[in-house]
Amino acid sequence: MQAQPGAELTLIRHAPVQGDGRVYGRRDLPADCSNKAGFDALRAMLSRPERLIASPAQRCLQTSAQLWPGLTPETHADLWEQSFGAWEGLPFGDIPDIGPLSGELLAEHRPPEGESFADICARISPILNDIALRGPATIVAHAGTVRAALALAIGTVAPALSFDVKPLSVTRITLLPGGQFVIGGVNQCATAP
Repeated sequence: MQAQPGAELTLIRHAPVQGDGRVYGRRDLPADCSNKAGFDALRAMLSRPERLIASPAQRCLQTSAQLWPGLTPETHADLWEQSFGAWEGLPFGDIPDIGPLSGELLAEHRPPEGESFADICARISPILNDIALRGPATIVAHAGTVRAALALAIGTVAPALSFDVKPLSVTRITLLPGGQFVIGGVNQCATAP
């Protein structure tokens, strides 16, 4: 497939999760879509996507539906959030202390029965490359997915863990000739009037 240089991927993190104080990663919890002014402001700063793609998680599909009613996204299972394995469903305070780790060791740390951040990057990078090769797209997904996109653009995994990715924020990466991604913006949030 021929690359489409200049293909921008607009990544949107889903709306806040209606959480229960427990690790949710792959748990399919709903989004809190009650911030109508926030959705309106975000919609105003974005163009209506020609290609809309989403994680199949209900929080991503709900966010997409709130932003662009009637526009059904293409879904990709590989865009799911990181699996925290045996830690999923644990209260946040009950996650085992893994001690101080360098960024590289933290990126490689795998919760029992889960995946590391390096694993999620390896899972997500090929799908992002494929999406970009087909042209510009808007993707509604998870903080881990956005960080994996940043790792793809940076060319290394560990530093991407340092990015704070807020709910309903926009991150943009663009595919250049030669196959390199560049970062156009990170964690851009719309301001409600």
